[in-house]
Formats: sequence, C-alpha cells, structure tokens
Amino acid sequence: MTRLRFGEQSIAVRLFVMSALWSFIILLVAGFLLTAYYRRTSEQAFDDRLGSFLRALIADIVTAGSSRIEPGGLGDPRFEVALSGWYWQITRLDAEKPEVQASRSLFAASLPRLADARVPAEDGGLRRASINGPDERPLRLVERVVDTEGNGIYLVQVAAPVTDLEAQIRRFEYALAVTFGLLALALVGTTAFQVRFGLRPLRQLEAGIAQIRRGETDRVEGAFPRDIAPVAAELNLLIAANRDIVERARTQVGNLAHALKTPLSVIVNEAAASRGALAEKVGEQVQIMRDQLAYYLDRARAATRAGALGTATEVAPVIAALQRTFERIYVERALTIRTDVPAGLRFFGERQDFEEMVGNLVDNACKWAQSDIEIRLQSEPGASAGQKLLRIVVDDDGPGLTPEQREEATRRGRRLDETKPGSGLGLSIVSDLAAGYGGSLILATSPLGGLRAELSLPAA
Repeated sequence: MTRLRFGEQSIAVRLFVMSALWSFIILLVAGFLLTAYYRRTSEQAFDDRLGSFLRALIADIVTAGSSRIEPGGLGDPRFEVALSGWYWQITRLDAEKPEVQASRSLFAASLPRLADARVPAEDGGLRRASINGPDERPLRLVERVVDTEGNGIYLVQVAAPVTDLEAQIRRFEYALAVTFGLLALALVGTTAFQVRFGLRPLRQLEAGIAQIRRGETDRVEGAFPRDIAPVAAELNLLIAANRDIVERARTQVGNLAHALKTPLSVIVNEAAASRGALAEKVGEQVQIMRDQLAYYLDRARAATRAGALGTATEVAPVIAALQRTFERIYVERALTIRTDVPAGLRFFGERQDFEEMVGNLVDNACKWAQSDIEIRLQSEPGASAGQKLLRIVVDDDGPGLTPEQREEATRRGRRLDETKPGSGLGLSIVSDLAAGYGGSLILATSPLGGLRAELSLPAA
C-alpha cells in the first residue's frame, strides 16, 4: 500500500495534524514551565520555612546571653525524634574548643559546615545547599554565623529532609499531567470537530462536482459560505462555457457536412451522366471522399461529445432498442440475440455515441453469425481509485478471425470480405470513439466459436 507524504494528505488531515501537534507542543512547554516554576516556589517556601526556624534559634541565642541555650520556640516535634531528618545545631566558634548543641534528632551525629564546602554566602551571610544527612538521606541545610557582640560567635544550622518536598512536587506533576492530558484530549476532539465542521462546504462542493461528473445534474447547487461561493459560481460558469463550446462545435460540424454534401452530389451526378474510364474513376474517388468525410465528421462529433460534462446514459434501454432493431433487420436469417444487462448500469457519455459503438459491434456480429449472438454488460473497477468501467462483450458463432485479421479489422476502411455490405469503417469508428472516451476495443475468439468484441468504456 502506497503511503502518502504529508504534503499529499488531504486538507482535513493536514489541519488536524498541525493543530494537534501545536497543541501538544504548547501543552508540553506550558507543563515544563509550570513544573519548573512550582519547583522553584516550593523550594523557596521550604527554604523560607527553614529560615524561620533559623531565626527562632538566633533569637534564643540572643536571649540566653552567655548561659546555655535552650531553644524552645521551634514548635515542631520532629526535632525530638531520632534521625527524623529534621535537625538543628548550634556551634560556638570563639571558644578554645568549639561547643556544640544539637537537637535530639541528630542522635550524636553532626551537620557539616557549608563554609568548609565553599558554598557562597548570600546577603546577610546566609548559606544554603543540599547535602546528605547522617543516614545518607538528602537534606536541605541552611546556616548563618551570628556574632552576639561580647556573648560569643555562633554557627546556627537547620536542616530538613527534601523527600517531603520531592513528594509534594511529584504529586503536583502527576496532577498537572492528568489535567493537561484531559485538556489535550479535549483540544484534539475540539480540533477534529472544527476541521470537520469548517471543511463541510468543501465536501459539499466535491459532492456537487461528482454529481456533475456522473451526469446527475448540470451545475453545482446549494448555499456556500462567502469563501467558497465564488468557487462554486466560477465552476458553474466554466461548465456553461464548456457546454456552449461543445454546442458550437456540433453546429460547425453539421454546417460543414451540409456544405460538402451538395458539391459532392453534383460531382456524382455529372460523373453518372458521362461514360468512360474518367467518369468511373471520378465516381469511385467521390465515394471514397464521402466515406472519409463521414468518418472524420463522426470523429469530430465524438470528440466534442466526449469532452462534455454531466452526460450519462442509461444502457439498458439502448441495448433493448438495438436488440429489437437488429432482430427486425435480420429477421430472414432467424438470428437469436440474447442479452444480459444488469439494472442500473450507466455509460458516462452521450447516448448517440453509445448506440453507434454497440450498434456497430452488434451489426458486425449479425453479418457473420450463423444463428447465435450474445450481448453481456457488467461494471468493474478501473485502474485508478474511484474509477468504474462498463464492459460490453458481444459474442457470435460465426467463422471468427485470425489474430492478423483481428488487427487488420480495426484499421480504417479495411474490409476483410467484399461480399458483405458496408464501408469497412464500423470497427475503426468503434475503436476511435472508445479511445475518445478513454476506453478500448479488443477483438478475441468467442466461446461460441466466432468473434468476441470486448468494449471498455467509462461508467457513470
């Protein structure tokens, strides 16, 4: 199966894919930005909370003076649970041996100094960074050096686990993903509806053109939006102009035929009134001219009709009329003409051309058949998508033709048996008319023993 490139896809598919793609990109970028912003604000709020604990400890230091510090304003029991991840530590730096006080939760462990890790200090001397705690749990640590001006210099540190923060951020990311996923589905559904609704006039226009092509109508009907209405109007004008051109061409062909008939008739009459080799030769050449004139006039008429839009012919009545006609013409030979024509078949072209093509094939079969003639019609798919062909098969039980004779029979003016009436133009006219409609004529051996003529034409 051939894959279409994106540039060859329908407008609806291209609009839908591009809208869905841009919606996905916008939602993805928005989700990334919102997640980054939420993480930043959450970390800032977490650091602010640690900063409030740090300020409470500094207030306790200033209040205690030179006595032992007893922090009591933190108000969080997690600082009392061993290795809870919530720790504080106060280290006196100006003593000969640093004095360290810590929360019970540190459980004889200690917190590292961020200054030793060369973490830069912010305005006010505050340092903060992420570290691994005593139990290798990731922690967020803030510290600050406080000079009490005579009562000592202290390093105050507060740490808390970031697992709660990460869990909070993950919950937000999950909720954001679900929300944006539902929003994406809603946007895709809305885009599909908008594309389908917005392109409905184009589908109506396509259906109207298809009706014209099938011969169901001769113009595009219906109300269209202001963007599409001019296109429909121009199509109707184009169809009307094409119909006028065809009619003028038919008129000119008819005028040419009438203009040439009179001079040819005068020449024939003058030649018939005289005797001798010259008169006989003139009469013979005039007859050839008449045959040639009839042939090319028929081709010109067929060419103008084949180019017409909105022309379709019901084939069943035509076949029935031809069957009755040839049964009367060849009544003395008692020929049996059988037909098999499914209902609803239509030829995409002029009735006159269809009658001429099938009539020539049936007439040829009647001339050579012993007793039986079969005419079968069927519809079959064409070479391209959406194309339908009308296949007409005419079989007879006559002597048939060799492959060389079948090739010769479709040449213009060639008669394989001079004892049979006709000009030798019948099969060549059928072949040319079929080619004008994009069809073909194939001659083969019939199961009845004679000639089989297979005519393929466009179906409506």
